Amino acid sequence: MESIFDQLTAKTAEGPAPTTDTRSGGPDEGGTQELPDSYTPRQTKDVVLELLKYGLLENHRKPNLYRDALAQREAIGRILEPLDLAMRVDEVRGLAYVVIADQVFDTVEDEWAHPLVRRQRLNLEQSLLIAILRQQFVAHEQQTGVGSSDAIVSIDDLLPQLQLYLGDLGSDTQEQKRLRTLLEQLKGHGIVSEIDEHDRILIRPIIAHLANPENLQSLLQAFREQVRRTHIHERSPDEGES
Repeated sequence: MESIFDQLTAKTAEGPAPTTDTRSGGPDEGGTQELPDSYTPRQTKDVVLELLKYGLLENHRKPNLYRDALAQREAIGRILEPLDLAMRVDEVRGLAYVVIADQVFDTVEDEWAHPLVRRQRLNLEQSLLIAILRQQFVAHEQQTGVGSSDAIVSIDDLLPQLQLYLGDLGSDTQEQKRLRTLLEQLKGHGIVSEIDEHDRILIRPIIAHLANPENLQSLLQAFREQVRRTHIHERSPDEGES
């Protein structure tokens, strides 16, 4: 009759029973590691990083990332949602860009209060130049069709429009410097390209979504009214003169 000691000896001779590694993500027998179900694809990460860095993606500049953005809309939306951001796509202009999520406006009165855009707020002169550039861009699309990506304007064409609202500095050099400085600042927001060798810039399509057209028109109207009042004041005699 087989005793308990015989049974234990037989089990020891057979060797220890194999153990199963239940750790998530542990290596399998082939030495490879399986990715967890929640892993975010590299392409999706690259799109989100680009959007958070520059705020936009243009099809003609980065077609591969733009194509990934279209294919991964839902996944990108889930990543941006905790930041109160969302991605919108303008397929006609070949543009994907970041906006503040609509639900944020239910609790925040000022859209500029969002921490990720507060530091990017434009000053008055920059906003004025955007309004002027947007007029140029709209006129270009009316002539060539929506989606045209070659809205080019020269500095010489922009100078008199800027002078109309900001006044004449009395020096062509100073006028050029002021405009070039503003354009360089807007380039950092992805609104215009660098100034080329012919003193021209390309207006990028994001300007069509950058600001509410009514607000831009109100801004221009306010500048016109300010210029009108200045001219009236200059023509009026001093009240203190006898």
